[in-house]
Amino acid sequence: GPQWTFSPCVCAARDDRWGRTYESFSENPALVEQMETVIDGYQGPPGSLGNNDRVLATAKHYAGDGDTKYGTATGDYKIDQGIAVASHRDFWDVALRQYVPAVQTHHVGSVMPSYSSVDWTDDNAGPLKMHAHRELITDVLKGQMKFPGFVISDWEGIHQIPDPADPGNGGLTAYKVRTGVNAGIDMMMEPNSYQQYITLLTAEVKSGGVSKARIDDAVRRILTAKFELGLFEHPFTDRTHIGEVGSAAHHAVARTAVQQSQVLLKNDRSTLPIKTQGRIYVAGSNADNIGNQAGGWTLTWQGGSTNKIPGTTILDGIRTAAGSSPVTYSEAASAPINASDVGVVVVGESPYSEGFGDVGGPRWAYDPGDQGVPRPVKDMKLSAADSAAVDKVCASAAKCVVVVVSGRPLILDPKQLQHVDALVEAWLPGAEGAGVADPMFGKVPYTGKLPVSWPRTLAQEPINVGDASYDPLYAYGYGLQTR
Repeated sequence: GPQWTFSPCVCAARDDRWGRTYESFSENPALVEQMETVIDGYQGPPGSLGNNDRVLATAKHYAGDGDTKYGTATGDYKIDQGIAVASHRDFWDVALRQYVPAVQTHHVGSVMPSYSSVDWTDDNAGPLKMHAHRELITDVLKGQMKFPGFVISDWEGIHQIPDPADPGNGGLTAYKVRTGVNAGIDMMMEPNSYQQYITLLTAEVKSGGVSKARIDDAVRRILTAKFELGLFEHPFTDRTHIGEVGSAAHHAVARTAVQQSQVLLKNDRSTLPIKTQGRIYVAGSNADNIGNQAGGWTLTWQGGSTNKIPGTTILDGIRTAAGSSPVTYSEAASAPINASDVGVVVVGESPYSEGFGDVGGPRWAYDPGDQGVPRPVKDMKLSAADSAAVDKVCASAAKCVVVVVSGRPLILDPKQLQHVDALVEAWLPGAEGAGVADPMFGKVPYTGKLPVSWPRTLAQEPINVGDASYDPLYAYGYGLQTR
């Protein structure tokens, strides 16, 4: 029954070390634009927002959050909430252009500014927080792009606006409120400080720091959306369809999406699809873990390595697809391996979100679901356990398949890769691990293509199609197909 979603992220992730890379459709802004039809799926055709199967969409994070420079973030973060350093022209080409179709073609209802900053190299004025960026929010988004919807701040986003009179304070001040509202933000996400915010804004209006015309503009935009959503006639959530959530039909759609997103990167000796006449040996940390398949922003903010989420693991899918063929599962590959087995090692990342996924970022995420347990380091590499499982299975089995479950490309050891017969990037398949097994066993073909460039080494980051010295392990758009 929700009426509003903070999606889609229309950024172009240009550095895979960013912990939010998986929220981006692609490193290529042109592909991001093609994927913005998701907005139409959320909102429906004009005039249908009031229907109980539609939600208001939010294009985010405006703008440049995918183009921030590694090492420019604050605190323990390395790149998330950092600074995009670019000329006006380059910033338009990478960070702004995808908002034009979102606004003018798909009529997105709301836009959310980024926590990041932008530093124009044209004027040498230094970095400016997006929540304070009047030029980009009011002049470009609302002016040049003619965005008629409303701008919603990110979670306590204006708290990060530097106040010259109060350096180092992360709380609200009159300066931060005045600067954010005058920059063009219409609604503030203030879950903890809303009373203080209202008091400060009221005082700013009375003193003339914020004009009544600016308030009228914000209110007009917000009320228009509320009327279009029918919130005055039906103010409460409509739970008509709640019984359909998690239905077989929903899982079928999810499974199809997973099937079509698999990318086959290597397939020597016609290893895939797997024939079901022989034995199958399964190992790896991500073979039997829906939480790892789902990633962050799931059961908790940072996600969780758990099977509490209803659905199928990749192991479940393999067992079903294998039919009568014997399947042995040993996460660490400690069980004996038959020399005639086909080995499948499912490796990759454990869940994370935001800056806690930054390569070199913090290991502690202060999330109630964490219970004080440190998270595995994020380095875009296989864990020691996964790497050992790959070595053992690929050295012992007749053929071996490595499936990577991750929110971004991982750095693969070239010597190890020589002994891998087939390599599949499964991304984050969510609750339907069976969709990973389907093309593996030939039930559907592999058709996916890489929306990002796959680096050979971490030192290549950032690496993007069109770079002067472009030499990836697998190029943007690469993907083998099977029939």
